[in-house]
Amino acid sequence: MQDFMQLFTSYNIPGAFLVNIEITLWSVLFSSIIGVILVTMRICPVSSLRMIATVYVELFKNMPLTIIMVFMVLGVYAQLKIGFSSIFEVNFFWLAVAGLSLYTAAFVCESLRSGLNTVPVGQAEACRALGLNFFQSATQVILPQTFCGSVAPLGNTFIALLKNSTVAAAASVATETSTMMSEMIEKHADLIVPIFLIFACGYIMLIIPIGILTTYLSNKLAVRR
Repeated sequence: MQDFMQLFTSYNIPGAFLVNIEITLWSVLFSSIIGVILVTMRICPVSSLRMIATVYVELFKNMPLTIIMVFMVLGVYAQLKIGFSSIFEVNFFWLAVAGLSLYTAAFVCESLRSGLNTVPVGQAEACRALGLNFFQSATQVILPQTFCGSVAPLGNTFIALLKNSTVAAAASVATETSTMMSEMIEKHADLIVPIFLIFACGYIMLIIPIGILTTYLSNKLAVRR
């Protein structure tokens, strides 16, 4: 028990979880924006925009996240010289956010498409009958109903995003949980089980409330037909 408590005094474990939470929250914001744009492109009447969105979704959906994160560091930063800050820690943090956002946006788009299937075709026909253009129909009628039907899949997507934030180690984010866990195991090989339980329980405590909230919202916002 003494060794177990020593881990908390020797390492800033809450701080490591906070870094992952920050990465997740920023990635939720940016991936949601990109995902909404993508799903709008996929239902728009312009075939070229539909094709671009489809290619984007299929590309990122089938690409391993680790490859994306490594590319953000070795390709975007090291080769293309594109960075977000002159401070290394801050720069790698935002590179990780960018990689996660681009990757997760494909799944946000697919989650929204599943909600789009719950919107009756008659809604779009009614919009055309009222003289609304595509943008007005999408933003004022279609997408609001789409979000109501997408709460559960979006919740699962963001839960996966929280767990995927541990891959930020591939983008050289040195203060997040997976990096700290590796360092702790390297220096305290005799405490592998307690170290594992610390981080496993930490993520369980973060993920279960998200699942409960999305289930509640899904039931609350469900459209009764």
